[in-house]
Amino acid sequence: MDVKERILTECDTLFCRYGIKSVTMDDIARHLGISKKTIYQHFKDKSDLVYQLIDNRLQSQMCIIDENSQVATNAVEEIYLSVTQMQHLLSNTHVMLFYDLQKYHPDAWLLFKRFREKCLYDKVYANLERGIKEGYFRTEMNLEIITMMRVEQIDVAFNQSLHPDSKHSVLQVMVELTEHYLYGICNAKGYKMIEKLKQNTEANKLQ
Repeated sequence: MDVKERILTECDTLFCRYGIKSVTMDDIARHLGISKKTIYQHFKDKSDLVYQLIDNRLQSQMCIIDENSQVATNAVEEIYLSVTQMQHLLSNTHVMLFYDLQKYHPDAWLLFKRFREKCLYDKVYANLERGIKEGYFRTEMNLEIITMMRVEQIDVAFNQSLHPDSKHSVLQVMVELTEHYLYGICNAKGYKMIEKLKQNTEANKLQ
C-alpha cells in the first residue's frame, strides 16, 4: 500500500467514525504519524482528499453492485444482497458523515449525486427488468417511473437535511424504504421469495 492509498484508507476510517467536519488535517497527520506536508504532496486540500475518497468509495460500490447482480439467484435476492451490504457499510458510519459531505464538500456530494442519478438508475432499471422476466415483479409497472421513485428513496435516506431531527439512522430509513419498495413491485411469487429471504436472514442472525 503506497502513501496516498494509506492516507485514503485511514481517512475513510476516521470520517466514518467521527464525521468529516470534526476531523482536521492535523488529526489526520497525527493519526497516520506523518507530517501535513506529506499529505499535501498527494492532496491539494481537505476537499480534494474527500473528493478522491468518495470517488474511490463509489468505484468500489459499483463493483459490489455488479457482483451482487451476478451472485444473486434472482432479482429479489439481488436487492436483499444490496441491503445487507449497505447494512455493513452504514453500521460503521457516523451519523453526520453524509450531512457534512453535502454541506461542506459540494464537489464530492455532486459526485455522489451523479453516481446516484446515472449508475444507480441503470442498475435499478436492470433489476426491475430482471424481476419481471423471472416472474417475481408485477408486469404492469412503468419502469421509468418506478426507477425514478427508487432512486429518490435512496436520496431521501442519505439526505439528512430532509430529516435533520429524525431519531432514525440512515440505515433504518434505508431498510424501511427498501421493504416498502419491494412489497410494491412484487407479485404473489415475489412475496413468497421475500418471506423466504426474511426467514433465512433471521436464521443467520441466530447462528
